[in-house]
Amino acid sequence: MTKLDPARRRLLQLAAASASSLWLPRSAWSQASLKSDPFTLGVASGSPTQDSVVLWTRLLSEQLGQRREPVTVRWEVAHDQQFSRIVQSGQAQALAELAHSVHVEVAGLAPDRWYFYRFMLGDAVSATGRTRTFPAPDAMVARMRLAYASCQNWQQGYYSAYRHMQGENLDAVLFLGDYIYEYPDSSNPVRPVSGGWVVTLDDYRQRYALHKSDPDLQAMHQACPWLLTWDDHEVQNDYAGLHEGRSGAAVPDFAARRAAAYQAYYEHMPLRAAVLTRAVAGLASGAEMRIYSRLHFGRLASFYLLDARQYKDPQACTRDGQRGSSTLDPAGCAAWTDPGRSMLGAQQERWLDAELGRAGRQWNVLGQQSLLGQRDFRPGPSRRLWNDGWDGYSAARTRLTDSQRKHAVNNAVVLGGDVHENWVGHIKADYGVAASPAVGVEFCGTSITSRSGGNEKTAERLAENPHFVFADAERKGYGVVELTPGRLTTSLRVVSDVRQPHATLQTLASFTVQAGRPVLEKE
Repeated sequence: MTKLDPARRRLLQLAAASASSLWLPRSAWSQASLKSDPFTLGVASGSPTQDSVVLWTRLLSEQLGQRREPVTVRWEVAHDQQFSRIVQSGQAQALAELAHSVHVEVAGLAPDRWYFYRFMLGDAVSATGRTRTFPAPDAMVARMRLAYASCQNWQQGYYSAYRHMQGENLDAVLFLGDYIYEYPDSSNPVRPVSGGWVVTLDDYRQRYALHKSDPDLQAMHQACPWLLTWDDHEVQNDYAGLHEGRSGAAVPDFAARRAAAYQAYYEHMPLRAAVLTRAVAGLASGAEMRIYSRLHFGRLASFYLLDARQYKDPQACTRDGQRGSSTLDPAGCAAWTDPGRSMLGAQQERWLDAELGRAGRQWNVLGQQSLLGQRDFRPGPSRRLWNDGWDGYSAARTRLTDSQRKHAVNNAVVLGGDVHENWVGHIKADYGVAASPAVGVEFCGTSITSRSGGNEKTAERLAENPHFVFADAERKGYGVVELTPGRLTTSLRVVSDVRQPHATLQTLASFTVQAGRPVLEKE
C-alpha cells in the first residue's frame, strides 16, 4: 500500500470528518450568535443513492474571517418541512482548509423518499432544502423527471431559467459543466464580476461565491438533488488534462492552477469525500479527482456521468500552433484519426465499457459535456470540424458507439452541453456512412445564459448534418426529460431574454422516443 505523507493524510482525515454524520464536539463558535447570516450561499444536495445523499453548505461570515479552527455546524433531516418528524440529526465540521464548506454524507435513509434538511450555527438557521433518495436498483418505477442544464456565464445574463425550472416537478437536475467562468469583467456586462482572471484558490472561491449568491440558482439547489459533472471553464477555457487552454496569460504552474480549481469545485458542490482520491493535497501533484460515476434509478434508468476534461488528450492541429481549440479540415491533420487519442482517458473508457456491459435498465443515459454527433460547419464535399468536441476525437467516439453496439445497450440517450445551442439528433455507428444505423439519440442543450452566434447558418448546418433533426443557436434555457418504461419525452424550455431578470418561459420544441426504437419524433 502506498503511504501518504502527513500533510495529505491530515487533509484526507479532515475531508472525511467534514463529511461525517458523527456527533462531534461543539466549538465555541457553534454556540455563539453571529451578527451576520453565515448561510448566504444557500444549501444543496447531490450524489443520491437508494439510501444516502450528500448535504452541502458553505459558511460565509465576516466573523469567521481568517480563523483556522474548525466550526461545528448542526444539521437535521426530516420527513416534513416543519421538522416535527426528525429522521436524522448530527454535527459536522466546517473546515478552514476547505473554505468552511460542509459535506454531510447522510446514510441509512429509506429508498425512493423525499426529505427536508437544514443546517444551524448558533442562532442562525439555513434555508430549508428538499432532497430525495433514488429507488432501489431492482424497483419497478413508473416515471422520472430530470432537467439538464449547462453554461451559466454570470456576466451574460440572469438565471431566470432556474426560477422557471422550480415549477417542473423534478426528481433531479443534471448539470453538465461550466458552472462558473474564469473570465475577468468584460465590457458592457449584463451584471459585472469582480477581479481579473480567476487563477488562484482564493479567486476560484470568490467566483463560486458570486455565482452561488444568485437567488434563483440557490432556490433550484434547494428544490431537489443535483447530479454534477464539469467542463473547461471551471478551470480554464479549452484546457485538456494537464495542458493549458486558451484564455488569459499562461501561468507558471498550470498543474497548481488546476489543483486550486478542482479543490474549489469540491468545496462548492454536494460531492462525496471519496472523489478526492488522494486528498486535497494530492491535487497539486496531478492526482485524480474522480467525478465520473454511475447511478441507478430503479429498473427504469441508469445514469453514467462522464468527465471529458481531466483525462483528455490535447486538441489536434489547432491553427497556428496555439493552445486550445479551433475548427479545421481534418484532411490536413494527421493526428485526427490517431486511435491512441482519447476524450475520456483509457481508464474511464474501460470503466464505461464494463458498466455498459452490465446495463440492464430500460433507459441508459450518458451525461457528458459536449455534442457527440458529427457537426460539419462547411457545406459541400470538404469538411470543417471542431477539434475540442467529440469530432476531434473520432476514434474515441467510435470506441464509445462500438461499446454500445457490442453490449446491445437498451435505449441509449446522450445528454450534453458546452456549445450554447440546442441540437437534437440520432447517434450513428459511423458518421461517414449515410445509411449507418442509429445506436441511440442525443439532446445537446443550450446554455443557461452563455452567448451563441445566432441562427443565420442553422438551416444550412442542419442540411449538411442530416443525422440531426433539430437545432437552435439563439435561445437560452434548459431541457426536461421525462422517462417512463414505454417512452422518453424531452422538452426544450427557453426564456424570452436572459438580459432581463424576469424573463418569461416557452417550450421551443418537444420530442418523443419510443422504448426499443431509437427514432426521434417531434411533437
